[in-house]
Amino acid sequence: MENLKGKTLFITGASRGIGLAVALKAAADGANIVVAAKTTQAQDNLPGTIFTAAEMIERAGGTALPLAVDIRDEQQIARAVETTVETFGGLDILVNNASAIYLAGTLQTPAKRFDLMNQVNVRGTFLVSQACLPHLLKAENPHILMFSPPLNLKPRWFKQHTAYTMAKYGMSLAALGLAAEFTDQGVAVNALWPKTVIQTAALAMLGGLVPPEQCRKPEIMAAAAYAVLCRRSRDYSGQFLIDEEVLREEGVTDFSSYAVAPGNPLFPDLFLDDFSL
Repeated sequence: MENLKGKTLFITGASRGIGLAVALKAAADGANIVVAAKTTQAQDNLPGTIFTAAEMIERAGGTALPLAVDIRDEQQIARAVETTVETFGGLDILVNNASAIYLAGTLQTPAKRFDLMNQVNVRGTFLVSQACLPHLLKAENPHILMFSPPLNLKPRWFKQHTAYTMAKYGMSLAALGLAAEFTDQGVAVNALWPKTVIQTAALAMLGGLVPPEQCRKPEIMAAAAYAVLCRRSRDYSGQFLIDEEVLREEGVTDFSSYAVAPGNPLFPDLFLDDFSL
């Protein structure tokens, strides 16, 4: 595929950050974007709502459908997918972007935080995928893309935040399983993860560990996601991908424009053992 013109994307958590960046990238092609997120009113600590995101998508050239969706609620998911299909006549792409993070040791992780991460990352990802699949199976070039890491079972990635690692890997396991189950039916299922920490609202959850000037912008993940979603679904599935590697395959060699502060050293993201720029 050359672009995403006329395609319908259902993006969870698309009111800000990486999800919004992906939406804007697709909107430039004239795609239909479902902004499936919780935020309907502006909050002091979180920028953006489903409505402000929709306005940005429309200005970028896309058609937006803002839907208030808490992916912990299966009825809200079902209604949102039904509304999507009624509005646009089908569904081509699902981007499982919504995620919850809490980086703490076992003794410092309250049950409500453990539950939230598993309800959003694992259960939510599975249920949204489940609801979208009947429609994706009818699409010409259907994709499911998870924003989750390669499965790395080295103990160091569990030691400091076992609960978060378990929950985030749940998304990756969903990608692995769904790819095995649906690739032969034409649905591509892949996972994409950043090589470096991305500057988003979630950065605050790192407790100041990573300065913003050592991060990249969400647009690098959007560019990599776009490249994946334009590929032929029957030929490209079951992959655990890194944003920079995807873009190198597309011929990109200069990544300085994606840096928050070009020239500063970049902080590697979690779950990646090898890091070189």
